[in-house]
Order: sequence, then C-alpha cells, then structure tokens
Amino acid sequence: TKSFTLYLDVVKICFPERQNPWNIMIKHRQVHRRGRRSQMTVSYTDPVISMDLLRTVLQPSFNEDIRAVFRKYMKFFEKAASNVKENVGGDVQPDQLIRDTCRNCLEHVKLDIYIYIYIYIYIICMQHFVRKGRPPGAVVQYDRTSQYSTAAKPKVSEPIRREGPKWDPSRLTENSTFVLGSRANKALGMGGTRGRIYIKHAELFKYAADAQDKHWLSERQHMRATGGKMAYLLIEEDILDLARSEDYKDCPELKLDELKPFLVPLWMVEKMQKAMEAQKTENELVM
Repeated sequence: TKSFTLYLDVVKICFPERQNPWNIMIKHRQVHRRGRRSQMTVSYTDPVISMDLLRTVLQPSFNEDIRAVFRKYMKFFEKAASNVKENVGGDVQPDQLIRDTCRNCLEHVKLDIYIYIYIYIYIICMQHFVRKGRPPGAVVQYDRTSQYSTAAKPKVSEPIRREGPKWDPSRLTENSTFVLGSRANKALGMGGTRGRIYIKHAELFKYAADAQDKHWLSERQHMRATGGKMAYLLIEEDILDLARSEDYKDCPELKLDELKPFLVPLWMVEKMQKAMEAQKTENELVM
C-alpha cells in the first residue's frame, strides 16, 4: 500500500494530466512483483482490499467530477450570496453562505445516492438469480440487529414503493403533525443506529428541511440549531402505523413518548407537498 501511494504521488508530479485509472492499477501490480520478497505476500483475493484498491485508483477521477459539478453551479451561489450581502448588509458573510450552501447540496444528494445504490444492487441480485435459475422471490433479507424478543421474519427483497394514499400530497394539510426523523428513529427502538429508519423503511416519505425550515423549527424549540447538518421531518401518522404493525407492536424498545409531534405553517406544508410529488415522480421514472 505504501508503494502504491508513493507511485501515485510520482505519477501526479510527473504526469499532472488525468491518468487512466486502469493503467495505474496494472502498474501498481507490477511494482509489487518487482519489489522485495516480503511484498509478494500481498493478497489480491481479499474482497475488501480489492475493492478499496479500486476505490483508491478511481478516487481522483471521482473527486474531479464532483469539483466540476460545483464549478458549474458556483456562479449561481456567488451571485446569490452577493445579492444577500447587498440587500441585508450587516454581518452577512458571503463566503460562509456559499460554504453552507455547498455543504447542504452534498447532504441533500445523499438520500438519492442511497436509493440509487439500493436499486442498483437489487437489479444485480435479480440478474444473478435469473442466471442461476432461481426465482426472484427466493431472495430474503434478515434483520440481524433487531432487538425484538420474537424471531425476526424474513422479508422478500423488492423495489421501494412510493404509491397509494400515503404518497398523495393532498394528505398533507395545516392539521398534519410531523416528527423529527431522529426522534422517530429513537421511538421505534433504533436509537443506537443513527438514521437506520431511513434505510429500513425507505418507503416512508421524508422531508429534508432547508435553512428556512430549520430556522423556524429551532426558534420554536422543536429542534436544536444544526448549522449545515441535515434534518428530516416524517409524518407522525406513518410512524404510528409502523408502531402498530406486527414488526413493532411487541417491541420492548418502543418509546412513542419520544416522538413529540408538532404542526408546521402552511408555507412549509406546501413545500412538503411539492417534495412528495417530486419524490414520487422520480421513483416512477426509476421503476
């Protein structure tokens, strides 16, 4: 690994243009073959090491692609921050606004990336079982980390469904109550694993609060000021439905008093309705 790192540093100095990552991988293997005898013991069969080596080779190209995306949109961020400075004045720091906005962009795209990876892995699994001649229904997932006293039931792997009454934007009104995702995670007995509810129940509607929403929520003490950190809002009714289901109703870790639901103003409800419609439409395109 040290030889590989040194080799990459030499490549960067001697050849500043972007390298073909596959050529780098071949040269890396040759370096080990020409090295001392002790280096010949490096294993190429360990799947974790193999994948991490590939990740290391591709990381510079990956980083450059991400930087290219930010360079594309940076002019919009700079113009907006400059306008805020002119209109508000005072202690407004445009650089800090731009940094926070970029950080929020990365945080908001995480969920889409997780969904993409989940669907991609599912497709690969289905292709594998089709080649092996096994029915897709044979794929099961077990929740090994479940803390329930009863035996966990196997669940058939299937794509995320975002349809039906729960995904009708009209269900969201000024009388709808919401809870923080972190509190819902704790209420359902998953407090030890941050964000697990979003992975285990990807079918739930979750709204990523923006800076305006978080300011309103923190002012009313529904949540702490989080800066650039993500904050998701879930529909209380959806969490209560989960708590009444067979998977949770007998769970000793159930703590519904942790939910602490609250109402939100109409302008935030309207943003949630648009977000729900967008997520549902995006899911339909993927499906």
